Amino acid sequence: MGNNTGTIIQESLDALMDDDGFLPELTGKSREKAFSSLASILSTPNHINKSYLRITRDNGKVERVPAFRVQHNNILGPYKGGIRFHESVKEEEVENLAALMTLKNALHEVPFGGGKGGVIINPREYSVKELNLVCKKYVQYFSEIIGPDKDIPAPDVGTGSREMDWMMGEYKSIQPGKPYRGSFTGKSVMNGGSLGRSAATGKGVYFSLRYMLHDFVKEQEKWLAERDNKFAQTALDHADKKLSIAVQGFGNVGSVAALEAYQCDYLNNNIVAVSDRNVTLYNSDGLDIPGLVKFVKKNGGDLPVDQEQLEEAEVKAEIRDRDDLLTMDTDVLMLAALESQVTRNNMEDIKAKIIVEAANAPMTSEADTYLSDNGVIIIPDILANAGGAIVSYLEWLQGRETQFLSEKEVYTRLTDQMKATFDTIYPQFYGDPFPLRQNCYIHAVMKISTILFRQGKLY
Repeated sequence: MGNNTGTIIQESLDALMDDDGFLPELTGKSREKAFSSLASILSTPNHINKSYLRITRDNGKVERVPAFRVQHNNILGPYKGGIRFHESVKEEEVENLAALMTLKNALHEVPFGGGKGGVIINPREYSVKELNLVCKKYVQYFSEIIGPDKDIPAPDVGTGSREMDWMMGEYKSIQPGKPYRGSFTGKSVMNGGSLGRSAATGKGVYFSLRYMLHDFVKEQEKWLAERDNKFAQTALDHADKKLSIAVQGFGNVGSVAALEAYQCDYLNNNIVAVSDRNVTLYNSDGLDIPGLVKFVKKNGGDLPVDQEQLEEAEVKAEIRDRDDLLTMDTDVLMLAALESQVTRNNMEDIKAKIIVEAANAPMTSEADTYLSDNGVIIIPDILANAGGAIVSYLEWLQGRETQFLSEKEVYTRLTDQMKATFDTIYPQFYGDPFPLRQNCYIHAVMKISTILFRQGKLY
């Protein structure tokens, strides 16, 4: 497991060990043994499934493509987590993300465990026919371990509803006569997907920021002002000001979060910079986010890279290097790209006072500690980007019941569930010595540990 998640799980267990109110039935040596068991269980996955998919390319060449499915823990329900297609996929990374899914579902009261999948390819270098074959082969190789009540994959980086439709179709062919609608989530609506699923993660990411600075801070303004706490002061300082926002990553999550911020009436937002794998676009007066979203959809997912394309998009912006965005002098930085974007190499150059983790693990543990110690509010991935997991659960339920929710009903349930988590976590954050991420982990580990204990899994 990656150092970041593994370390913070152990720190959470250490904090709970000293809390006499947590599992008071366990005392003395029996408590020590139980917590040792918890450390072993939570720091390792239940299963690591690895295979090499045999893919015949359009030119007739045969490739063997490495593929993974890691199943971390299923004490709360079937394994659940995305499948990513990316050239940088590594086994350790998939392990780390599977553990994060276990904790994320526990935190947000989603009755699933944690899993994650990965295929080491650059999907841009494969034809539609080749990608279809990759998806079919993935299901063929892992068909015995996935299913509606076993392990339910979903989209991730490099995959979307098209890939989930293909995979569910293959699962149905391999498992004739068995329930199949809940075998994958993130499918197209026509194919049993949920309305609102594609935008759910991005909407949840922005909602986590809006709820903190508008709902929570406004309601708790007097109480926060009494805290001798640098985090509380940062939140108060940013609640009423015009917020400059930079968004790293303009894919499905980042573009939706940017659009939500652009259209929000609750906060005075100014999205001054966005970036993707090619470029950063900057405008101190604010970017035309709807115009950029329209251009990206029309042009294969990429932002404008030159003046001619900016004119085509009818967007005014300066073109800068893609990595410039991270260290711009903005109030808010949304990280919606890949893992390990903020590291020891650039952490001292980060100027944003609020960071929202839209991607999974976009900061290293060293950078996280450094920025937290300097009063930066970090809304962590486990808290901010759970919208997809929550709506995936709603899609799974709809598939089982063959009843479908309206888009409005989906978003209402999404925000209600995230609100409940925020109302538990945000007050602890400002009252305790732990930063926000640690409180999320403690809460999630506490839930999982209690269930493991109740089911007699610690002996």
